[in-house]
Amino acid sequence: MGNVSQQHPYPWPAASSTGVGSWPGEDPDEAVRTVLGELPDLPHLPELPGRGAGADMIGRTGGLLVDLPIEVQPTGWRVVDSPGRDLARAGSFLSYDLDALTEHAHAYEGPLKIQVAGPWTMAASVELRNGQRLVSDPGAERDLAESHLEGVLSHIADVRVRVPGATPIVQIDEPSLPAVLIGSLPTASGYGVLPAVDRVRVETVLRTLFSAIDEAGAVPVAHCCAPSVPIDLLRRSGARALGLDAHLLERSHDEAIGTAVEAGTGLMLGVVPSVDGAGMSDPATNVDPVRELWNRLGVAPDLLSRAVVTTPTCGLAGASPRYARTALKAVRDGARVLRDEPRK
Repeated sequence: MGNVSQQHPYPWPAASSTGVGSWPGEDPDEAVRTVLGELPDLPHLPELPGRGAGADMIGRTGGLLVDLPIEVQPTGWRVVDSPGRDLARAGSFLSYDLDALTEHAHAYEGPLKIQVAGPWTMAASVELRNGQRLVSDPGAERDLAESHLEGVLSHIADVRVRVPGATPIVQIDEPSLPAVLIGSLPTASGYGVLPAVDRVRVETVLRTLFSAIDEAGAVPVAHCCAPSVPIDLLRRSGARALGLDAHLLERSHDEAIGTAVEAGTGLMLGVVPSVDGAGMSDPATNVDPVRELWNRLGVAPDLLSRAVVTTPTCGLAGASPRYARTALKAVRDGARVLRDEPRK
């Protein structure tokens, strides 16, 4: 196991830390400056959902979709005939964020993470005109997957122009993926559930996306902090790294994680609470779940700080600005512990 890192160089420096994506407040300028300052090895483009519809995860990614306009209805985002105000807002928000990134990171060189909602989370969240979730209609779901892929590649190209020295790491957020796979999404009436989507279909869509990201010279990462995360499926689909909440990992996940690590798949592990008042521990205690996992897997300790990036457990949009900064310092300190004291 000790030679894994030579065979599969990870797309970040050893002892890196990063954020999951979202950030408190409404000022992209300040958010980008803070993230670049606190996360020098692996900064990310912050998302500011506090600004309202269009800055939320679904609306933001909806703004990237090609020829598939959506708008906000009382029940959520819905497919419509032509783009309106809501998509214009989503586009403006992303523009402001990218302008802030250009201003503060144009000379940056190294890995830079951007986040988009994945095709299955979009299909589970966006409604068709009849109010039913898009995932319930295989034809609509195929159109969405194609539109999403095209939009993501265009977004990567835009980021490359703005920060030419960066290697984009593209985090595909799939919080709804477990519900899609087990068939637990409620129908529009709320009285029933939609049937599970075939696992082969789910994997095919993700593999096509990850492979296109790879071919675009970027690094595909899958993030899902749900308890029943399908680790094997995401690894097989071609994700070069997996973003998971370390506190939700159980012994039952060990085999899948061990297989991923052996295959050279990196891990972005949530170790620090993402909201105030959840109890911040000292750096060594924060990363104990990761060190315990490594001991159980029996992987060489020197690989730990290469393979694992420390993160908060989730996005920080619900935290106070002061706590959000503290959380980033805590994940940075945790990454150093994994490097200096990989064994507990």
